[in-house]
Amino acid sequence: MAHQIPEDGTLLPLMEEFYTIQGEGFNTGKAAYFIRLGGCDVGCHWCDVKESWDAELHPLTPADHIAEKAASYPGKAVVITGGEPLIYNLGYLTARLRERNIQTFIETSGAYPLSGTWDWICLSPKKFKAPRPDIAPFANELKVIVFNKSDFEWAEKYAEMVSPGCKLYLQPEWSKSRAVTPLIIDYVMANPKWEISLQTHKFLNIP
Repeated sequence: MAHQIPEDGTLLPLMEEFYTIQGEGFNTGKAAYFIRLGGCDVGCHWCDVKESWDAELHPLTPADHIAEKAASYPGKAVVITGGEPLIYNLGYLTARLRERNIQTFIETSGAYPLSGTWDWICLSPKKFKAPRPDIAPFANELKVIVFNKSDFEWAEKYAEMVSPGCKLYLQPEWSKSRAVTPLIIDYVMANPKWEISLQTHKFLNIP
């Protein structure tokens, strides 16, 4: 990687940052500042932000600047996503956010070691690069994207690894939602420990 990204996390490849409404999972409907970091080698073929995969395309940005900008918005919650954000050490950035009384949420595939201090960890495991088993116990939310029928079995595998208090969500992959949503509805009715997550931001037409 030509980018010299410091191991202390003081500079991070920032793809985009925007203030919006959280669209999916447990925190749906809450105002949040999204920080999308570039860089991912998980390679989901249905990823809707493939431009995030190459960290080289995104400018190295001081974590101090990212935290400062996040603090300028009324909603005091930040969602760090990617790409795969845990490629980087997020301890420095989360410390700067928490100093400003901002809640820290992360969305991760769990493929890399956990770093940072979090109020909410959403683990969204991917078949293309399985999560590390040491992350699952820390997840507050398990969100499995359902692309086809075999994903229910995959979801149950990870449901066994998370803590008893972890929220369990099944979310239709957007391009397949017409086909898989009825399957998810039936599955959740038969297995009520699961809930349905929808990408409400796409229905609301917001980022």
